[in-house]
Amino acid sequence: MKKVILFSFVASFALLSCKKNDANANAEEVVVEEVVAVPDGSNAETALDWAGTYTATLPCADCPGINATVVLNDDNTFEVTYDYIDNPTNKLVDKGTFTWFNNGNAIETTGDGERAKYKVIENGLVQLDQDGNEVVSDMKELYVYKKQK
Repeated sequence: MKKVILFSFVASFALLSCKKNDANANAEEVVVEEVVAVPDGSNAETALDWAGTYTATLPCADCPGINATVVLNDDNTFEVTYDYIDNPTNKLVDKGTFTWFNNGNAIETTGDGERAKYKVIENGLVQLDQDGNEVVSDMKELYVYKKQK
């Protein structure tokens, strides 16, 4: 009889110990999730290697397309070149400076030509409309510039 009581006591203690460890394990998981969820405050300006050359072929109403090249420099200067595919003599170049939006994820160019806005993404730029919104159309992927390596 003493062995049965002793065995029951040991078994109960073992079960309680396991439940306590499971509770501790769950508590540790919650702490890890909280740490991971804390934003680090980084943005495209601070976290991405954004300086470089980007290219895209933009749609054109009366030609096969426009080969566009955007060069962003570390000193916040830029150069944009537009080459019309069917008319190589029709080449537009704009140079100037760019500023970062307050959120640090997009830029606006200021040069001799029109102001342009771009969202900076990993290895690319997305051309934005004049209000700073992404283009909404079936051809929106044509407004994504790819970074040249």
